[in-house]
Amino acid sequence: MIDIELLKYPIGRFQIPNQITESDLAKAIEEIKSLPKFLESTVKNMAEEQLDTPYRPGGWTVRQVVHHCADSHINAYTRFKLALTEENPTIKPYNEAAWAELADNKLPIEISIGILKNIHFKWGVILDHMSSADFSKTYFHPESQHSDPLSEIALMYSWHGKHHLAHIQALMIRENW
Repeated sequence: MIDIELLKYPIGRFQIPNQITESDLAKAIEEIKSLPKFLESTVKNMAEEQLDTPYRPGGWTVRQVVHHCADSHINAYTRFKLALTEENPTIKPYNEAAWAELADNKLPIEISIGILKNIHFKWGVILDHMSSADFSKTYFHPESQHSDPLSEIALMYSWHGKHHLAHIQALMIRENW
């Protein structure tokens, strides 16, 4: 029997370290910058049937996961820019599950891979030029009713990319693709 928690969180749930170091941030930045190439190399040879396979029972298909990463990281990039240019802005939450059901999630994955390459390139430039003070800047999330510093958000999006990459890789292993 397969552990549902492991299927949902193949690399574990995101945890904020007690103290975020410069080394933690440097690693997160490199992982954010490199996600598109790792994701592309993982899915580039998948057949349409494989792309339309859910990574777990009741979960999104590989295609939806790829498109979700683009949607999510567009929002993350925008939120970073808001936090860097405004005082603790309130961000706009969105319904990820509803977005995953929209027609654009049936498009070829190359569309979202291209978006990820470009967004992550621009995001990487911003991340590389942020100061310690910049990483202390925050945005307010109305769902959690909490202001989060960009240092934590950078680590969370580093985890987010690896989390979804692991969903696809674990499926590939289970299916012997």
